[in-house]
Amino acid sequence: MIRFEHIEFLYGLFLIPLLAFLYFYFHKKQSNIIKQFAGLPLHPILMPASSNAKKHLKFVLFLMALFSLMIALANPQVGTKVEEVKQVGFDVYILLDVSKSMQAEDIKPNRLEKAKYEISQLIRRLQGDRLGLIVFAGRAYIQFPLTTDYNAANLFLNAVDFNSVPQQGTAIASAVDLALNSFKYDDPTQKAIILITDGEDHEGDIDASIEKAKDKNVVIYSIGLGSVSGVPIPVYNQDGIQVGYKKDINGEIVLTRLNDEILKKIATETGGKYYHGTNTEDELEAIYNDLAKIEETEYGAKRITDYEDRFYYFLVPAIILLLIDFFISYNKSSIVTKIVNLREASE
Repeated sequence: MIRFEHIEFLYGLFLIPLLAFLYFYFHKKQSNIIKQFAGLPLHPILMPASSNAKKHLKFVLFLMALFSLMIALANPQVGTKVEEVKQVGFDVYILLDVSKSMQAEDIKPNRLEKAKYEISQLIRRLQGDRLGLIVFAGRAYIQFPLTTDYNAANLFLNAVDFNSVPQQGTAIASAVDLALNSFKYDDPTQKAIILITDGEDHEGDIDASIEKAKDKNVVIYSIGLGSVSGVPIPVYNQDGIQVGYKKDINGEIVLTRLNDEILKKIATETGGKYYHGTNTEDELEAIYNDLAKIEETEYGAKRITDYEDRFYYFLVPAIILLLIDFFISYNKSSIVTKIVNLREASE
């Protein structure tokens, strides 16, 4: 099996016919100009050392070197063996609350940014495990499905903000159901959900969601962010300057409180654990270490071809051809010149 690692360099091969056309075009034009200047019998006298054959030879060598160089830059590779690599790991959906209450700053810089930072750190640690992200407020949406493309996952994570879900609320049950419906149960992998929220004013039938998770043997870990006593929600203008705190219809400042009871219930009943988020601890790291103790399951296999570079088969000839071209002059060889001079002298 042969392939080119940098196929874009093969487009340079189109230069060869173009250069050949231009060379012969200008050579023909030059010849016509010389013929107009002096007749053919005067050419040996005016240009005694000039050799058209050598000019043509040097140009052909240059084109051959250019061809070899372009092939070398494209780096032809030969597949020597095909291996089947098993993919093992576990499937995890992270449910991230993006409601306005997550803007509270009892955890610095705020609840949402702390959660995003921990998720990004988790992504760096993953090796073969599939991760998906669901954002929710009044409704739940898949930010990205289960994937092992961690670079893409980081890009989608960075795009998450308080405007990711326009409907306000805390639809925990909806987010859990969406994750449960998004798992592929044909794959025999261990499946888990990590719920990150303040749990405040949760909506939906959470008991039904817990039963569904238990039926499907999906473990749910929960991380509660915020203060039980309650803190105000800051309000910022378009320039990022705080202009006050969120108020209710009566003009009273709204306090957002962590509802850890519901989060403990979700985790306990599904076989997971509850963590209270803090400024200093990385709760997702603790959860990952917990999951890592679970025996990883094979969920697929990839056939990988091991390729070996063969660019030097073309690079070496290109260098040799360029060296030959460099040492060939445009003039006739001295031996040929002497023979011509002797012939003219004898005549």
